[in-house]
Amino acid sequence: MTGMTQGRSMPVPERRAELARGLRASLPVMIGFIPFALVLGAQASAKGLGALEVPILTGLNFGGGSEFAAIGLWTSPPHLLLIGGVTMLVNCRHLLMGAAFAPYLRHLPRRQVLPALFFMCDESWAMGLADARLGARAGRSQPFSLAYYLGVSIGLYATWVVFTALGALLGPVLGDITRYGFDMAFPAVFLVLLRGMWKSVRAAMPWAVSLAVAIAVYLLVPGAWYVPAGAVAGVLAACAWARP
Repeated sequence: MTGMTQGRSMPVPERRAELARGLRASLPVMIGFIPFALVLGAQASAKGLGALEVPILTGLNFGGGSEFAAIGLWTSPPHLLLIGGVTMLVNCRHLLMGAAFAPYLRHLPRRQVLPALFFMCDESWAMGLADARLGARAGRSQPFSLAYYLGVSIGLYATWVVFTALGALLGPVLGDITRYGFDMAFPAVFLVLLRGMWKSVRAAMPWAVSLAVAIAVYLLVPGAWYVPAGAVAGVLAACAWARP
């Protein structure tokens, strides 16, 4: 039996169990999503976006980093080329994330893979990849569980869209909600994910170089140049440290 056939023949109860397992696993991250989703919604509201426009933005571009960058650059009228360029640079990491996923997705048909990848964000990617690696070490015939990944992704996606919309509604009432410390949830979630993906100092060097360059450019150069600078520096560092 081929891998594709195995993927299609998973019994319905097993698929439901895997979906529920993904939802349960994503609950802590969903809770972590809520504060900075509210922050993004409130910031978007302050820039003039309404409670309908915000969930459209967050629903079509499911990537918090690029959305924060876009809202930070938003003006009236908006500089669309600048916002689009920065968004593309921030989201280009998804190329590498998709490449890391590719070996685990070969047994699935494209009509399943492509819609599933729409819901890929840093957190769902990290959790799906970690589960696939655990499955490979455990000897599962198909290490990657699409149902588990979708359970993680659906919960995160729904939380993000709903609470960014809620943030847009509450923003005018609450004012600057960063004074409550909600914005700290964003780096906190990423630090937890990075800790779970830690391999070695060598593997972390491109991240460190990207961070250092982005901070330096942010402090020294006005505008959003720290975004492309950090991205390019991280890619160059990864190429420099890559093993043959």
